[in-house]
Amino acid sequence: MTLKLTRRQVIAAGAALPLVPTAAQAALTEKPVRWIVGYPPGGSTDTLARMLSTGLSKSIGQTVIVDNRPGAGSAIAAGVLAAAAPDGLTVMGADNGTLINNPVLYKDLKYDPDRDFRPVGLYAGINLVLAVGVNSSFKTGAEFVAAAKVAKEPITYASPGLGSPLHLAMERFVRDADIRLTHIPYRGMAPALTDALASVVQSIIIDYTTASEAIKGGLLRPLAVFSKTRLAALPDVPTMSEQGVPGFSAGAWQGVIVPRKTPDAVVASLSHGLTAALSDPGIRLRYDQLGLELPQSDPETFARRWQQDKEYWPQLIRSLGIKLD
Repeated sequence: MTLKLTRRQVIAAGAALPLVPTAAQAALTEKPVRWIVGYPPGGSTDTLARMLSTGLSKSIGQTVIVDNRPGAGSAIAAGVLAAAAPDGLTVMGADNGTLINNPVLYKDLKYDPDRDFRPVGLYAGINLVLAVGVNSSFKTGAEFVAAAKVAKEPITYASPGLGSPLHLAMERFVRDADIRLTHIPYRGMAPALTDALASVVQSIIIDYTTASEAIKGGLLRPLAVFSKTRLAALPDVPTMSEQGVPGFSAGAWQGVIVPRKTPDAVVASLSHGLTAALSDPGIRLRYDQLGLELPQSDPETFARRWQQDKEYWPQLIRSLGIKLD
């Protein structure tokens, strides 16, 4: 047990968890906490980790360092976390790809989500946007769907990677809209966006967090949002459900996880710190600007969402026959 706990956090953790060893509550360290990110710089996972690390650092009284370990849809990073000591000094910003999709996509993972990890708290609901470069002839999601239904050659779309949450959200859209599209996977969102802006690829599925500056700058045209309701940041952009695909919605989420054997007191401290960071008015304002949803952040809520999503996405992946080994 090496995570530094403030006096208030120790008392709170002790009250909620009376069986936690006293030694665990009292341990102190000056070592930094490493926040592992499974994707390259420039995407939403990296952006959010850097945004929240400062607030988390203030709350737990330790420096938080973001460590990018991209590759294999975050599987490389998750493998690093699984091998880390359960002392609270290594955490990861995981998404539904890490915990739900990868175990179905990869045959030989270096981790098992249920065996190796435990949830600390959700920190973001990621809203997705179907978009095109400004030189595209498509102006709305309805036009896009109509064109896709009659196109001799399927319209192409970019995603940050095969089997990524964004790719699978698009596959769900393809199925619900009864259309054909050609998927062009990239190694991360930054190169996918670059090619979408240059019209190298005809469209892109992208999180609004990453797309916001390009949209505001008039470089990228949003056709539809994949959320259940319109985004406050994009009030004039209809949902896909409003544009001919009734009932459709798809998104992604992110949360902090730690090694499975991390003590309860450490998880309580990290959860408290994450909640404190998310409560900052500046963070809330930034979330609104980036079109992010602010979920309830605690281990129990995260665990429920984790299990709920396991009921749908693995079945979709198997039905599509996607394997990444």
